[in-house]
Amino acid sequence: MFIKLIRNALGFIIVFFDWLTRPKRQTRTAQEQDATQKRLQGHSLYQFYACPFCVKTRRALHRLNLNIELRDINKEQQYRADLEQGGGRVKVPCLRIETDGKIEWMYESNDIIEYLEQRIA
Repeated sequence: MFIKLIRNALGFIIVFFDWLTRPKRQTRTAQEQDATQKRLQGHSLYQFYACPFCVKTRRALHRLNLNIELRDINKEQQYRADLEQGGGRVKVPCLRIETDGKIEWMYESNDIIEYLEQRIA
């Protein structure tokens, strides 16, 4: 119980410092932004609000100016169940990528960020 309390407190401290030091968004023309958003269709990020690795991933989303649906598995039990059933485990962050009816689950913040930088942004 005590460890969970400390972990949550540290998570909210990380969220606060993220807010203070938020990176500048990448700028695109309206056409480029629309094309980028089209490439993001079918993508969603399963995450916890105060998870340090999720904060890292959301910072990259902000910096890259990407609007991906965020699915907090603590707030919505269906998201948790979807993640466990589809991805095979309850671990965040996890990027759900649906393209042409095929679904891929990508774990690890560094892998997610690299994927977004190289294929989407």
